[in-house]
Amino acid sequence: MHTLVAYTTETWCCGSRKVISYPIDSQKPFRIRETGLKMIGRKKIWTATLLVSILAFIAVGCQGGKETISVKLALDWYPNANHLGLYIAKEKGYFGLEGLDVTLYTPVDPTTVLQTVGSGADDFGISYQPDLMLARAQGVPVVSIAGMVKHPLNSIMALRSSGITRPRDLVGKKVGYPGIPTNEPLLDTMLKFDGSRGLADVELVNVKFDLAPALISGTVDAIVGAYWTHESILMENEGYQINIMRAEEWGVPDYYELVIVVSEDAVKRRPDMIERFMIATRRGYEEAVSDPQMGVDILLRATRGEIDEAIERPGAELLAPLWQTGNSPFGYQDTARWESFAQWMKENQLLSQNVSVDAAFTNRFVQSD
Repeated sequence: MHTLVAYTTETWCCGSRKVISYPIDSQKPFRIRETGLKMIGRKKIWTATLLVSILAFIAVGCQGGKETISVKLALDWYPNANHLGLYIAKEKGYFGLEGLDVTLYTPVDPTTVLQTVGSGADDFGISYQPDLMLARAQGVPVVSIAGMVKHPLNSIMALRSSGITRPRDLVGKKVGYPGIPTNEPLLDTMLKFDGSRGLADVELVNVKFDLAPALISGTVDAIVGAYWTHESILMENEGYQINIMRAEEWGVPDYYELVIVVSEDAVKRRPDMIERFMIATRRGYEEAVSDPQMGVDILLRATRGEIDEAIERPGAELLAPLWQTGNSPFGYQDTARWESFAQWMKENQLLSQNVSVDAAFTNRFVQSD
């Protein structure tokens, strides 16, 4: 006679530990192999059936019976360290645990993210707080559901050898910029905050997105519109020491560099999907904060090594503190910050009409567990 034996396994599902036991026929000896269980007594193979049943049980348990939903997220640029939490959530299956099949992609033209999200062509997008306010002023129905990077990355940069260390040192100098509308008032504010007359004291040169080459070559004396978590690292890797003047330290109201956006229609009609997305995304960014280099490893695998590791590894360390919001959950947005920046945009003629801050963002989904 053979005693009754149970095959027991453990799995982590939906954030909790589950123990599942499977009874074994007491009349048939068995052994466990990597491919499953095989009965020896009558040489009857039932491994495939058992494993299919196990996987089906786990799948249903993990998703709570929810149907898997396919969604698309349009990135603001090519994959980089800013996106670590998203790629962690995807590789580790956190989206899957919430019943979501998420596609992360870079649009051919990333400037269209707000339009494609607003129209419903994309479910989620990564964009910028200033751009979202401008889009809403034009009637694009988009809403920020999370402040992803909680401070500006835009900055003024100059070669250390130039001796330029503060905005007023730019008086009489050439400043390169990429032609983006918000960069001019940003530079103007920083200059005036440091005692100069503003843009009247400098020569603006549109170098498009060739910011680093323009600075290194001496075409311009400084640049604005460059990220202190990216271009500064690129130039220092090439042997050029850089002085950085961060926008919020020189008079520009603090704002969220990157935000996660959805359409107004999605907030009304698909709140459960958004909540599930944010649960997985928050988990990914919490891990990115605790181990940024693990996140870069995942990003390297996801992009098949196409990112510049020498930029993204140090960039991830600089970004990790910007994903944290103190005692609030990842993505929490401060009303005062939205209001002060909206007022700054109006004062600088970036907004010609009143745009409701309350309608531009919501914390509804970051506060859910």
